[in-house]
Amino acid sequence: MRFHFRSCVLRPLNFAGTRGHSESFLLPVATMLVLPVVLLLLLVPCAPSSGAQLPEQPKSKEAPIATNGQPFPWDRMRLPKTVSPVHYDLTFHPNLTSLDFTGVARILLEVHEDTSAVILHTKEMHISKVLLLAPEGARPLRFLEYPRFHQLALLSDTPLIQGRRYEVQLEFAANLSDSYHGFYKGSYRTSSGEVRMLASTQFEATSARAAFPCFDEPAFKANFTIRIIREARHIAISNMPKVKAVQLPGDLFEDHFDTTVKMSTYLVAFIVSDFLSVSKTTKHGVKISVYAVPEKIDQTAFALDAAVKLLDFYDDYFDIPYPLPKQDLAAIPDFQSGAMENWGLTTYREAGLLFDPAKSSASDKLGITMVIAHELAHQWFGNLVTMEWWNDLWLNEGFAKFMEFISVDITYPELHVDDFFLGKCFEAMEVDSLSSSHPISTPVENPAQIQEMFDDVSYDKGACILNMLRDFLTPEAFEIGIIRYLKRYSYQNTVNSHLWDSLTNICHSDDLDEGRIKHKEFCSKSKVQSGASKWYSDDELDVRTIMESWTLQEGFPLVTVEVRGREVRLTQERYLKTDDPSLTEGFLWQIPLTYVTSASSTVHRFLLKTKTDVLYLPEEVDWVKFNVKMNGYYMVHYEGEGWSSIIKLLQHNHTALSSNDRASLINNVFQLVSVGKVRLDTALDLSLYLSRETEIMAVTQGLGELVPLYKLMEKRDMMALENQMKGYIVDLFRGLIDRQEWSDAGLVSERVLRSYLLLFACVRNHPPCLATAIELFNKWRDSDGNMSLPTDVSLAVFAVGARTPEGWDFLFEKYRSSQQTGVKSRIKSALSISPLQDKLKWMMEQSLHGEVMKTQDLPSVVVSISKNPRGYKLAWDFLRANWHALIKKFDLGSHSIAHLVTGVTGQYSTREMLDEVRSFFDSLTEETGSEMRCIQQTYETIEENIRWMDTHLPLLQAWLNRHKASSCAPPQPHEDL
Repeated sequence: MRFHFRSCVLRPLNFAGTRGHSESFLLPVATMLVLPVVLLLLLVPCAPSSGAQLPEQPKSKEAPIATNGQPFPWDRMRLPKTVSPVHYDLTFHPNLTSLDFTGVARILLEVHEDTSAVILHTKEMHISKVLLLAPEGARPLRFLEYPRFHQLALLSDTPLIQGRRYEVQLEFAANLSDSYHGFYKGSYRTSSGEVRMLASTQFEATSARAAFPCFDEPAFKANFTIRIIREARHIAISNMPKVKAVQLPGDLFEDHFDTTVKMSTYLVAFIVSDFLSVSKTTKHGVKISVYAVPEKIDQTAFALDAAVKLLDFYDDYFDIPYPLPKQDLAAIPDFQSGAMENWGLTTYREAGLLFDPAKSSASDKLGITMVIAHELAHQWFGNLVTMEWWNDLWLNEGFAKFMEFISVDITYPELHVDDFFLGKCFEAMEVDSLSSSHPISTPVENPAQIQEMFDDVSYDKGACILNMLRDFLTPEAFEIGIIRYLKRYSYQNTVNSHLWDSLTNICHSDDLDEGRIKHKEFCSKSKVQSGASKWYSDDELDVRTIMESWTLQEGFPLVTVEVRGREVRLTQERYLKTDDPSLTEGFLWQIPLTYVTSASSTVHRFLLKTKTDVLYLPEEVDWVKFNVKMNGYYMVHYEGEGWSSIIKLLQHNHTALSSNDRASLINNVFQLVSVGKVRLDTALDLSLYLSRETEIMAVTQGLGELVPLYKLMEKRDMMALENQMKGYIVDLFRGLIDRQEWSDAGLVSERVLRSYLLLFACVRNHPPCLATAIELFNKWRDSDGNMSLPTDVSLAVFAVGARTPEGWDFLFEKYRSSQQTGVKSRIKSALSISPLQDKLKWMMEQSLHGEVMKTQDLPSVVVSISKNPRGYKLAWDFLRANWHALIKKFDLGSHSIAHLVTGVTGQYSTREMLDEVRSFFDSLTEETGSEMRCIQQTYETIEENIRWMDTHLPLLQAWLNRHKASSCAPPQPHEDL
């Protein structure tokens, strides 16, 4: 996968945040769930099978011409199927002084059709010599380059014959990349100020071609034998263990690595560095090692233990042994994504792997555990079984995101990850409610379109529909089906239908593995029960038809429920934030409905296959709650007196419903305001119960719906109404805020909630919070930063300290000198929400420069500043002024660019700003990003914000006047974060 940085546990709100979509890709500020990330976002990725679900390849618009002016013999973006690679023998010699590399690739090819041309990929490298190696001797091959499609044609004077194998050898050279893709350079600064260089790889999705000539599509699996030439002061690591090191002249060594299993090019990896490592062995005999820069190797113990525990879990759960002898985890100082699942050598941002028990927070631990769980799940989902093409990326990423929660819930029950899964579904729905969304499985062709697939739809929606299916089939049946899927397609490529077929008739006798006793027992039991305890007949269940309604069309359903006595009338339609009703027509899902009632806490089930239907209750009830624990990926609207009865229940006995049920009600009622199904005052009436709420998912969801309302006002100079809204929210949560301890005590969810609430309260100038934070910051500064602050409250303390120039400068110096990634992340977050505009502008420039503040963090820094009422204009100006530098560094279509675009603009709500945004993006060409989906998402989000403000501001003003908050005095402008 590529793990993207963002809050993995909570919905990206943004106390300095927006109603619009936040980067799923997130991309927060530190590591996946790292507190700063969470809070900042809160605040603020064999030959093709015949079953491929792919459209016909479009041809090039014009006949392709090679760089030398000759016709290029292939005119399509995708490679032909005439030949395929069997084995690569690769040698690389990177020079970390001149920052370039040379290499030799020997590729064994199998010919499927007679051909005189071998078409493969290469990008931005110099090919110096190409040979055809044959028993009768080597002979040179002519070659042509077509940079537009990153293609290289090897031309033979005599045809290559079907059924035979040939070997070609290519010599090449290139610069180490300045971006975060391909074979790229990185650096880090020691505590003494020395800058040290390293070289690392990131090949997903289409960047292996920038490191060596190859067939850079996931279906062209092969084996790889790799050699790395390095200096004596460095080490080299790759996918497989090193088998020997040969000394060469000039104080050089050539490391030889064992041959890999059959795999796709995007999973190849190697690193040349001065890293150190620590190691342990799993109970199944796999050597686990964690690599990091020398001064941070003492922060690797937690990740090492977590990797051992999680790899053992997956080994047992999937009933398929991890096929490699080792698994390395490397903390890379310069890394764009959150992590990458290269087989046998997973790579991570430092913040995603390094943990200091004395200085890291609860959400740091949670985030690190989850990202390791994600990458190790990929060793089976993605590496062992790989999607045929990037249109089905979700088969990799949706499963890995889903398995994060399954694995960590079992291996680390004390982390209570089930408290956070629901946030993934809310994040996905945020982007999936726009007409610019896309089906989970959708056609893509060029690299930018492929990059765009690494979004909330592929990751979070994919995980949420898998969770829905698991609840539908039962966890036992689901586990049997996915094990069958992995065993059937090991070392192969798959499409959607392969998964659905594997989950159908899961108790068929021919597929039962004799070793899976619990599966045999489950199937025997289910046959005896004849489906009595289930709501479908296994023999009749058409998993494919059900699930294709969720994967082959975009969006999600809104189910309207109307209770009349014992009769419950059901209607489904697409939920879509638009003023064009025609865009919701023609959508139909098969929806696994669940519900509980005031008369029965038993979960009742009903499969809604049609536009409308009716079900009957055994008796009349006071209330009914559909989508129990929100295990289903759909919203619910309660017509008639439905919402009134739910509001009454929440006001008098909110614990009658689970925390997830309460969070889903909060989310649904406010989202229904946006499409005119519910009045705003009804949603606000429901929010009143939150004064008694204590559970993290419901509290953060409440803030997630209320905070963005005043964030829109901050961009409109509506000081009076804005402060009235802020006062209401603070008053609503005042009791819970005032009960928070300034310590690190409690369960993980309690600690994460404490961090969230205290930061929010200090941002909003709540006097008790402000006083404590100022006192702690002054003591910490007086100790020159040596006093131990509780990690879970340190961001609130830093945020208050960053309000003055002296405090900001002190924090920046501590950022510069710290070797603790969690501390650096929290300081960076605090600096970005300061009201000091000159500091904010300087911070963005420093992040782009990359010497002290890493450029990998630039997207999260700019987006955080854009949520800051003192910084949003600065962020927009910075984005426009540096657009070309940004797309060169982060790549068109990447999640980083999408996060910048949607994050910076997502809180605008005026026609003037929409016109300004359109003017800039309309000035771009296709080569500079005009066709990116995130631009359409931005337009839709701003238009929705405008509609919302025009429609609901009078209602909001009237409601707040009726419910005057006690804390609505305007904050001091220079202190407002």
